[in-house]
Amino acid sequence: MRNIKQGTEEFRSEEMLSTKTITELMGMLAEGECTSVDIVTDVLAAIDARDGQVGAYLTLDRNSAWAAAREADAERAKGKTGLLQGVPIAIKDLLNVKGQPCTCASKILDGYTAPYDATVIAKLREAGAILLGRVNMDEFAMGSSTENSALGRTTNPWDAQRVPGGSSGGSAACVAADEAVAALGSDTGGSIRQPAAFCGCVGLKPTYGRVSRYGLTAFASSLDQIGPLTKTVKDSALLLEAISGHDEKDSTSVDVDIPSFGKMLGENHSLAGMKLGLPKEYFVEGMDPEVEKAVRDAVEHCKGLGAEIVDVSLPHSKYAIAVYYIIATAEASANLARFDGIRYGMRLNGKDPVELYGRTRSAGFGPEVKRRIILGTYVLSSGYYDAYYLRAQKVRTLIRNDFSEAFKVCDAILAPCTPTPAYKIGSKSDDPLKMYLDDILTTPINLSGICGLSLPCGFSSDGLPIGLQILGDSFREENILKVGHAYEQTTGWHKQKPIFSRNM
Repeated sequence: MRNIKQGTEEFRSEEMLSTKTITELMGMLAEGECTSVDIVTDVLAAIDARDGQVGAYLTLDRNSAWAAAREADAERAKGKTGLLQGVPIAIKDLLNVKGQPCTCASKILDGYTAPYDATVIAKLREAGAILLGRVNMDEFAMGSSTENSALGRTTNPWDAQRVPGGSSGGSAACVAADEAVAALGSDTGGSIRQPAAFCGCVGLKPTYGRVSRYGLTAFASSLDQIGPLTKTVKDSALLLEAISGHDEKDSTSVDVDIPSFGKMLGENHSLAGMKLGLPKEYFVEGMDPEVEKAVRDAVEHCKGLGAEIVDVSLPHSKYAIAVYYIIATAEASANLARFDGIRYGMRLNGKDPVELYGRTRSAGFGPEVKRRIILGTYVLSSGYYDAYYLRAQKVRTLIRNDFSEAFKVCDAILAPCTPTPAYKIGSKSDDPLKMYLDDILTTPINLSGICGLSLPCGFSSDGLPIGLQILGDSFREENILKVGHAYEQTTGWHKQKPIFSRNM
């Protein structure tokens, strides 16, 4: 039993509160078994103990977290409670939080302080959540390993020699290491689901338009979507409910009803009556045999819960990587044009504006960001637009049509999330193309705008998590949450913890 002192009082817990889920903590808070201050104390203790190894956080706003915790406790004492009242949440460093830095893990935004809250941040505050700080990512969300961060290295909590995935690697790592109860990330081509799979937590990419993008520093505007990384499927449902909703400030936001996602997930874990699709195209050549076995075992488990497994075909998914890296880089080249050293962030002076722009962007952007800007400018240039960008958009429509046809015969689709478990740091740094191919199973979902969920379904012989991907049609998050919750609650993979977490 661990003793945690709070001022003159002593709080006693069988295990650290930082290991608890949102659902568990909300129950404990309601019963008076702990306070928000207790929770923040434990989470900060976990950060102090582990983040030297994990490296998830770029900045930590302790004073604001303490103040928000005290306010949450005071509001609860008055009988006022929000959906996430008093729960500490980490924020990916591309979401604007008023008064905090928003660097996108890039040197070019050094010194920038956000003057406003992103809509999702405003919604978190309204729900009573506590904002802990900023977590690491690939620079401007461009990468699959968080190795492209200009501000520090993040490691996988399960093995410090492995990557945590990306671009939301800091978000996944801090949740897996119990350095936050939950986190927000963003998903452009798998950047929530892939790191969730690598780190053994739950990652949810909502339908495009379900969650406002206002206040998100855009990478690829037609692909980006903000979503939760959590310890359980139900926690993802609660966080999704809190941040969803139409926003007039975001022209891509869709005005649809917000279900009570959390209340939909009860004690009945039967999947009877549900049809789950299995696409042969997602069991790609070169896939790690342990990954394939774990996913196929998960499919059989869902069958045992009453689901009917049906074969579906997604034939154009094989073109997704090529299509994604044309469309995403084209949009990135336009979105990142604003970072020129004139309005905010880094500035290196020159004899004229052209030299100022060149010096600032050359020093401020990392190699991967430069590579994608150049590629995106190329595919949009005169003479190449029709050959590349326009053709990619046409194939994108074919990929979306494949999913539309599949969802006519099934309620959700089961697939691997990544071809392999987490790989060693530096093993793919010198081969960008090899790293791009890691996104082969996640990019089709962003190109189609549908929703996707990643959750643990096993471990490799090296003790590394393996992720199951569950895909649903647009605005049918309740289907993938139901399947994920049923699978999770009838297996024990989500209960596993990295060794240093158990030894705290």
